[in-house]
This record gives sequence, structure tokens and C-alpha cells, in this order.
Amino acid sequence: MREFKLTEDYIELVKLLKLLRIAQTGGHAKIIVEEGEVIRNGEPEYRKRAKLVKGDVIEVAGETIKVI
Repeated sequence: MREFKLTEDYIELVKLLKLLRIAQTGGHAKIIVEEGEVIRNGEPEYRKRAKLVKGDVIEVAGETIKVI
């Protein structure tokens, strides 16, 4: 499990995917989300700009990321 430390109140889902290099571009990140490849706290997340906060757990591309 990877951990991502927030420096602000939240981070948008597509930004997280780009920062962690799960998506190569913003467009690629949006496609990943639109196709239902992201699981947030056990539920599919289809909102590209979903605000992730501390405690959220994201599963995508065979990786698990905990927002801390």
C-alpha cells in the first residue's frame, strides 16, 4: 500500500493520479476515472474532480493508495 500525504485540505482525484504517475496525462487520468477503474473506499468513483481527503483509500491499476 502506498501512502500520499496531503499538504492541503483535499486533492482532486485526477491530480492524484497524475502526481503518482498512474496516469501519464490529465486526459489519461480522466479516461481511467470515466471507465470505472478507480475504487474509492470500496465503491466505484466516477467523478473526475472528486475531492479526496485524509483517510480515503483508492484502488486503481492494481495499487492501493491511502491518503494521509
